[in-house]
Amino acid sequence: MIDVEQLRKEFPILSTEVNGHALIYFDNAATNQKPKVVVDALQEYYDGYNSNVHRGAHTLADKATKAFEETRTLLQEFINAGKSEEVILTKGTTEGINLVAQTYGRMVLNEGDIVLVSTMEHHSNIVPWQLIAKEKGASVLPIPVSEEGEIIFEEYEKLLSEKVKIVAVNHASNALGTINPVEDIIQKAHAIGAKVLIDGAQSAAHLTVDVQAMDCDFFVTSAHKMFGPTGMGFLYGKEELLNAMPPFLGGGEMIKEVSFDGTTFNELPYKFEAGTPNIADTIAFGVAVQFINKWGKENIAAHEKALLDYATEKLKKEVPTAKIYGEAQNKVSVLSFVIENIHNYDIGMMLDARGIAVRTGHHCTQPLMARYGLEGTVRASFSAYNTFEEVDKFIEGLVRIVKMFG
Repeated sequence: MIDVEQLRKEFPILSTEVNGHALIYFDNAATNQKPKVVVDALQEYYDGYNSNVHRGAHTLADKATKAFEETRTLLQEFINAGKSEEVILTKGTTEGINLVAQTYGRMVLNEGDIVLVSTMEHHSNIVPWQLIAKEKGASVLPIPVSEEGEIIFEEYEKLLSEKVKIVAVNHASNALGTINPVEDIIQKAHAIGAKVLIDGAQSAAHLTVDVQAMDCDFFVTSAHKMFGPTGMGFLYGKEELLNAMPPFLGGGEMIKEVSFDGTTFNELPYKFEAGTPNIADTIAFGVAVQFINKWGKENIAAHEKALLDYATEKLKKEVPTAKIYGEAQNKVSVLSFVIENIHNYDIGMMLDARGIAVRTGHHCTQPLMARYGLEGTVRASFSAYNTFEEVDKFIEGLVRIVKMFG
């Protein structure tokens, strides 16, 4: 079990006020707050050993390189990758998906081929595939989603054919909270020769991720949803696939030798890490992973589930005009809903007046919103530092809003 009050002390921002009220931060699916150890790691790097990595022969360069590469090792262990070389450091989930689309996708897609994505995907797991598909004469087709917010597995199976070269689905939905049966999805895709990318943006901080047991071909996620800094993330890829793929960006670090007769490329993982990397944020990302390990992902997940269950039941009981979207049996801590005759944006603004931060709108999932005939929803998403008392104030705020609208 988590001592929430003790954990909250590690997040300075939670003691701030918003509009005269103590901050209640329920926008964790967009980005979560950062513990002081992560912020301190950024300052320690710049104040104490700022240097470029890998190429220097001096003490600062050596210290920075060791700290930088320690993050790669921590990430390898965090997802149980077979080798640290299979962990490519990126700007985040979006860059990881674009990297795979523009390298592996360009390598394997031909006219008439198909990329399958689920209807519940974030735009970042739709648009990159559309770009390369248009270039190659391929198609991006959606896997249907049920009224409860689950992939309709029978429909997925019907879509599978020898024309399907890539399947790209999220591990958990940012808009609904649904946890997808990724192991089954991967198994079915592999049976027809397709490769699978898993978007782990909403799962890495909440669910056990074992890429070897899952047998995914690619896995991407972002640091800022794991208590780490923004503009940082990683791509996992199976070694044989990464070796076969062409580089994504050209420049320093990703080369072995350059001449005007031609260039030979570096070995993994550096083949995909051109230029000076985001050193400070990479180091801080490692500290964020250690923070999760310290508190225990299972403990974090159990507390978040308890919050989600409590908030869901309380919303149903006290706000009967609310309709929840995303009632899958397995969910991460995301509660999306609309309230009859009240615009989601108005709800968000009025909650903010009481210091309560939620997300409103389409959550970068417009095809999913269209499937339900919605413009958007209100989304409350919970993290390890949230409390049941905060949920009570959130529901009280919603009850007041409903009364105001008569």
